[in-house]
Amino acid sequence: MTGNRISLALLLASLILCLSCQRGTRNRVDENKLPHVILWAWERPENLEFLDSQKFGVAFLAQTIVLKNDDVVPQPRRNVLQLGPTTKLIAVTRIESQKITRERATLSDKQLSTLVPLILKTADLKNVAAIQVDFDAVASERVFYRQLLEVLRRSLPDNVPLSMTALASFCIGDRWLTSLPVDEAIPMVFRMGTDSQQIKTLLTEGHDFREQLCRRSYGIALDEPLEAELEPARRLYVFNSHAWTPGDVQLLNERIGQ
Repeated sequence: MTGNRISLALLLASLILCLSCQRGTRNRVDENKLPHVILWAWERPENLEFLDSQKFGVAFLAQTIVLKNDDVVPQPRRNVLQLGPTTKLIAVTRIESQKITRERATLSDKQLSTLVPLILKTADLKNVAAIQVDFDAVASERVFYRQLLEVLRRSLPDNVPLSMTALASFCIGDRWLTSLPVDEAIPMVFRMGTDSQQIKTLLTEGHDFREQLCRRSYGIALDEPLEAELEPARRLYVFNSHAWTPGDVQLLNERIGQ
């Protein structure tokens, strides 16, 4: 009897491990055949009607949400975004939290329950194929952030991708991203501050990010060329410091050989 119990326990553990592996390897962004190159369109007027929708998608800032005390303050996109009718879109929600003592975000259940439907609503916008969260969570905010992503994943249709931006430093030594229920954690290999040289050296020497979720895409900037050979199969998310022009896209094409 004891042997049978041990065998059953091992079988259950194997099944759980198998399910975890499947969850970790699935990438709905690929399943939905989003373009290989995604342009970030931030809070400014953008006219991207000239884009070839077979080659480029757009991840646009749909809203900024500020967490302050126990409040959730949504700020919808204010600027015009012009697009072709077939351009696939990723709706980005930027989360900012007040950290000064008198206005510090409580990160309460109330804030979580208010935040989730605001983000889910962006999936209903025209031509939106996926949603993305941009939140530079400090260590004390990570439990809240994980809960948010878990609730979002359970609430979204199974075929809708959920991605997040990630500081590149999160991907090389800080393992808090492990097992998050996202399809991509996009390592932002630009504007890296004090970690810049360490990460650039890591990539130029042919090493990779430790975190598996960071091995599916790169976040790069048009005005900050990275002296490293990037894995060609990975999706590129590209930031521009000003409104996109056809000349910018031509320059990007030349750099990535598209």
